[in-house]
Amino acid sequence: MSPEEFRRIGKVVVDWIADYRAGIESFPVRSQVRPGEVRAKLPEHPPERGEDFEQVLRDLDEVLLPGVTHWQHPGFFAYFPANSSGPSVLGDLLSSGLGVQGMVWATSPACTELETVVLDWLVELLGLPEHFRTDAVGGGVIQDSASSAVLVACLAALQRTGEEVARRGITRRHVLYASAHTHSSLERAARLSGVGADNVRVVDTDPDTLAMDPRHLDELISADVEAGAVPTMVCATIGTTSTTAIDPVPEVGEVCRRHGVWLHVDAAYAGVAAVCPELRWINDGVAEHADSYCTNPHKWLLTNFDCSALWLADRAPMIEALSVLPEYLRDEATESGEVIDYRDWQVPLGRRFRALKLWSVVRWFGAEGLREHIRHTVALAQEFAGWVRRDPDFELLEPHPFSLVCFRPRYPDLPVEEANERTHRVMDALNDSGDLHLTHTKVDGRTLLRLAIGSPATERRHVEQAWARIRQAV
Repeated sequence: MSPEEFRRIGKVVVDWIADYRAGIESFPVRSQVRPGEVRAKLPEHPPERGEDFEQVLRDLDEVLLPGVTHWQHPGFFAYFPANSSGPSVLGDLLSSGLGVQGMVWATSPACTELETVVLDWLVELLGLPEHFRTDAVGGGVIQDSASSAVLVACLAALQRTGEEVARRGITRRHVLYASAHTHSSLERAARLSGVGADNVRVVDTDPDTLAMDPRHLDELISADVEAGAVPTMVCATIGTTSTTAIDPVPEVGEVCRRHGVWLHVDAAYAGVAAVCPELRWINDGVAEHADSYCTNPHKWLLTNFDCSALWLADRAPMIEALSVLPEYLRDEATESGEVIDYRDWQVPLGRRFRALKLWSVVRWFGAEGLREHIRHTVALAQEFAGWVRRDPDFELLEPHPFSLVCFRPRYPDLPVEEANERTHRVMDALNDSGDLHLTHTKVDGRTLLRLAIGSPATERRHVEQAWARIRQAV
């Protein structure tokens, strides 16, 4: 493809994206295809000769688009938001156009240094502690997801126990701690790191707030020490995936400090809310206790996937755990110790120029625009919660401090399991309608519907329409 062909076709592609985003409400939110339906429409064998890109776009419209669930649709209320925005898409395009592989500073200094600056900007925007800055003992790095972030934190925590795990392997029984509402990525980190899923302790939660119980955590750690195990890492969550429950980081952190255990704070969804000063209380205890902290701009901060920010209070254990320096990667800058080589801050060696899209978003919207987005979606969620609270046919789960609302229809005359089945049928009918997309969770054996607001395209009318459809379905 010559530069002239790229220019011509690229304009067509940008127009396609712009038209798609402008007309996204015309699509059913959730894909309506059956398993195997998309594959059946695709050729069994690759083409022998190259094809025009116009044909690629035709197949995108006719074959692939029916199999797309539209995450940027204003009626998409499922999971957590995976926001995208024009500046972010363009930043990603620039990253692809440059084709940088930023594994070490020398392979593209701008790739590394822009990332350090943008993550230091986020420290300021979110009110995080100064020692998370990259020009301090800690520092930040963009991971692909919070799952990778917790794995890196786990490897660093293992290394800090003094077991020399990176060199000798795990020689003693190490233990990780989480609540039943902690994201499943913590168990995966245990599996991948060699700790093992059986060595993940489940900490009790408060029955009202669903937050981790620090007293039970203390008891579990003490019992493991007595048994000769090595308590290695606690994962506290600010905004759990299930219900956005918030673990008491100050109290959990005190337990970790007494026992010398690494504290990882997973704020994947909710952490970006701290861009608003009135929501910065969610950072309580982070400065004093967090050894690592993660939040995902690709969820709620208008930056398309993948872009997960991980900070370390002290980066040394992480680098000790992950750094391998073969001869072919040696260079003068690395040997000088004056630069950051992000290959030592992640599991893969290679890395994309992800900072460009986050940089584009922060520069386009500014702090003011980012705050406006968070405040707008929180306000819509709180208004929706008010409608649920006032309707006698529904039950609302409290609290709901962000833009997720959990609720369920009331079926007082039905056994729990039958009520759960009926709630599932309601959700399936709503999702099949194409007007909106919800997901569910379970709390104390009860099935709850989750409505998560986050798309910049979602307006009050979309939330009103969703509530009307939900009431009709029940």
